[in-house]
Amino acid sequence: MAAKRTAEAVWQGDLLRGSGRVKGTSGALADMPISWSARTEAPGGKTSPEELLAAAHAACYSMALSARLARIQKPAERLNVTATATFDKVGDGWKVTTMELAVVGKVPGATAAEFDSAAKDAAQGCPISSALKGNVEITVNAKLA
Repeated sequence: MAAKRTAEAVWQGDLLRGSGRVKGTSGALADMPISWSARTEAPGGKTSPEELLAAAHAACYSMALSARLARIQKPAERLNVTATATFDKVGDGWKVTTMELAVVGKVPGATAAEFDSAAKDAAQGCPISSALKGNVEITVNAKLA
């Protein structure tokens, strides 16, 4: 059975001076303010689609890496994942150009090579990575704690 998840956004005003709010319908993603300046300048306590994309990628990737490590009999005790989306002007428009995944893992019994291999494999198997593939350059930096 396919799972569907929904989020809602409301925007008021023009792009540069307007503002809006975004929230998930599950109740887990609280109502959050958004603005153009939060995307291209300082966030100022507001979020952006790129921050939400980075959060989704960090969560998805941590699960994919956890699964990969379990498959090689090296279950993770802890994975700290940071995803950084770069939003940049490309030609006449704006685009998410890169997603940098940085993971520090506490994985008893795993060698650095095993962890690095699992980390790179997980980036290929994560559904959010798959959604970005071909459009956004994804890099992985993995190290053991």
